[in-house]
Amino acid sequence: MAENTKPRERSLPESELGRVISASDLIYSRPVVRSEEGIPVGNGRMGSLVWTSSNQLHLQINRVDVYANNCRTNSFVEVHDDYCGGCAFLDIEFEGNPFPESGFRQHLSVYDGTLTIDGAGVSIRIVLCMEQDAFAIVIDGNQASEQRVSATLRMLRYETKFFGRQTEALTEEHAMRVPHRSQIATSQLIEDNNRIALTQEFSEGDFCAKSAVAVAFQATSADAEILNDTGIRLSAAQAGSVTILVVSAATMDPDENPVSAAFRQLDAVSAQSVAELERQSQEWWHDFWAQGAIDLHSEDGTAEFIQQNYHYFLYLMAAASRGKFPPKFNGMLWNTGGDLRMWGAQHWFTNLSCYYAALPATGRFELMEPAFEMYSGMFDACEQAARQQWGSSGIYIPETSYFDGLEQLPDELASEMKELYLLRKPWEQRSDTFMDFAQRKHPYSSRWNWIAVGDWKDGKYVIRERGSGPYGPTSHMFSSTAKIAWLYWQRYEYTLDSEWLRERAYPVLRGAVEFYRNYPNLRKEEDGRYHMHSSNSGEPVFGVRDSFEDMVAMRSVTAAVLRAAEILNTDQQMRQTWREFLDHLAPLPTSTDTDALHPQDYHGPRIFVNGLKPAVKADRTPTGWMPDINSLPIWFFDLCNIETQDREAFALAQSTFDQLLRNGLDPKTPVGTLSMLAVAAASLGRADAVEILLPNQMRQQPDPRSLWYKKSGLLENRMTLGEGAQALHAEHLGRAAEALHRSLLQSNPPAPGEDPVLHLFPAWPRRWNARYTLRARGGFTVTATMRDGEIEHAELESHTGAVCRLRNPFPDDDVRLYRNSSPAEQLRGALLKFETSQGERILVRRLGTSRGVAPATN
Repeated sequence: MAENTKPRERSLPESELGRVISASDLIYSRPVVRSEEGIPVGNGRMGSLVWTSSNQLHLQINRVDVYANNCRTNSFVEVHDDYCGGCAFLDIEFEGNPFPESGFRQHLSVYDGTLTIDGAGVSIRIVLCMEQDAFAIVIDGNQASEQRVSATLRMLRYETKFFGRQTEALTEEHAMRVPHRSQIATSQLIEDNNRIALTQEFSEGDFCAKSAVAVAFQATSADAEILNDTGIRLSAAQAGSVTILVVSAATMDPDENPVSAAFRQLDAVSAQSVAELERQSQEWWHDFWAQGAIDLHSEDGTAEFIQQNYHYFLYLMAAASRGKFPPKFNGMLWNTGGDLRMWGAQHWFTNLSCYYAALPATGRFELMEPAFEMYSGMFDACEQAARQQWGSSGIYIPETSYFDGLEQLPDELASEMKELYLLRKPWEQRSDTFMDFAQRKHPYSSRWNWIAVGDWKDGKYVIRERGSGPYGPTSHMFSSTAKIAWLYWQRYEYTLDSEWLRERAYPVLRGAVEFYRNYPNLRKEEDGRYHMHSSNSGEPVFGVRDSFEDMVAMRSVTAAVLRAAEILNTDQQMRQTWREFLDHLAPLPTSTDTDALHPQDYHGPRIFVNGLKPAVKADRTPTGWMPDINSLPIWFFDLCNIETQDREAFALAQSTFDQLLRNGLDPKTPVGTLSMLAVAAASLGRADAVEILLPNQMRQQPDPRSLWYKKSGLLENRMTLGEGAQALHAEHLGRAAEALHRSLLQSNPPAPGEDPVLHLFPAWPRRWNARYTLRARGGFTVTATMRDGEIEHAELESHTGAVCRLRNPFPDDDVRLYRNSSPAEQLRGALLKFETSQGERILVRRLGTSRGVAPATN
């Protein structure tokens, strides 16, 4: 049953909600040193950082749906040179010097979604149009005298090159063409009736992508001027207030014209008053925050720091994740240096998961749609890749992939690739045809990740190999397929939307299981168990037996597909096959197994390990033989948590966690950007570790070894350049948000595919006070309060009418339920199980005390 989608009451009274969210505001009093420290604004599809120089306001308009190439490209063979997202530079210029070296206020209101800048003699508001792809830049100046304001659009790429007969035509059309091997990028400046535009078109073979940014002054006459080969300016002089409208559009349809679409949006936005645009924007943001928030307090201010960063993370996701594709982890919508960004235009799921694994508990499922749209959109390509590349069935979603998946290979080449990658054909016998084809492919694609980097020799780019045959860090990483399927499954678990399960989640779950089950190097052996051979266990370990990542993934995703098939009443015959497969999987590898992948001198407790020998390549770092700290699949897949009934596995998980913290735990324990340690601590109920790991992950201390600005430490905008040049990101905030959710509320099943059990404050430090509204699996919204180590309030709203299983928040006492404010049944015991009705609000109150009384609502 799908959840009831009627509007909910606000999680907090509006005045209080505003206070809580506003604690996350960004406030600057001077220009930033670097553009990367600008203030982020966006509507989920288009966005920019905003920064200043003495007389200019600077933006780079970026979009989530602009790509320079797709999976069939043969033009991007060097690392970091493929690109996406960027549309145009935009500079707003003023008379005088309104933005001095210090003493002017820049304020991002996270609650209102508005940026205000108060300079010398000028005040600016940037209003986001959440339904149209538009910004309104409202400029208030001196009422008594005119001020001249100009807006300049500049191209992101420029190259002087002769194009024969076309050269003159390009010049007359104010167009710039930049070839990149077979790919061509064409930018054009357009002047049209008091408005200007800059367009881009990328083409290679049958791929075409176009974008346009258009600018106009609202209700003000303006003058347009071509400045040079790469820039166009629109200027106006007016006393008092003037508004600049900025819109963008993009398409991958060669027959569509993004300029026409942009101009239509300009007309639509121009027809509305600034007051109306501001009202619509504020209303959208206030409704967004009303879906749920947290309110934290501690004596040392650490809890408030967590709260500040948490709501800021949600702001960034709302500003960047409402489009056709998810924002790239390396830059999101915040690039400021053109299309330069380390790691290029492909998507890494491990990085992307930092943003999206945290979202189900927020209830903001619309922010997850871009990721689902992308992966569902490449389903056919991934189905083909499973067959061509691996000789399997189902779907293969690689760890690293272009937005449209993997290209179709020529049959002969695919046949050879399959033999090479499955180790049936010696790597030394690969053909010249295979190598010639690989020569034109990007080394960050999982399919070609055995390529390291290359060198230019005599005008030809010659690739170098990593030296491990067909293996690279992501080449034989199969668990990403299952992790993506698991995210689909979680979306179902939180909503119980059977239509979503049938149409979206089930095909991906089924595809993931069938890929594993039919993978040629998975075999049932003499012990009657299915063993995995020659796969990677995360990025550090190549070609191991019974990879920890895969053995965990197979268990969880198979259990999920079995439950899904039962719910949908489908695949009756396959259920028996899947059950046999699940029941006969080899055990998870541990340090006491023969051939365990660990140092010979290891004498510690029994723990999980990354796999069994032989290994093509093993990580030589002190913890490299243990589960990858950046993925920790037992916690990604909820295989070990406080509800786990397998106590041996739970004890192993606790010991593994302790060994991963080999240097112990202290207030300065560092937590990496992608690290799952805080998530693991929360899942295990380790409040002592959460108290340190959670805020430390948000703090992201500078790395003395880093080459990047501020040594990859926190920037003024709370993001970092830890992924490299122009690769601005908030991955650390997303990972920490997931840990925060699991600390405050868990709704875990005892085992994958079983019914969830709700547990309030399972790993929350008792010295920190907390109040929250979060979503839980089973279709519930939970509002709860803890003060001075005691739970004071526990209330549930049932969106689907599902049965609720709740760990007694008051374990030493009986409780009474209040249904829609009326006294109902009395319950006792450690686990409370009770029926609910759709839309019902249920207060859980401790008997014999005033605790648990619902607060007044607005």
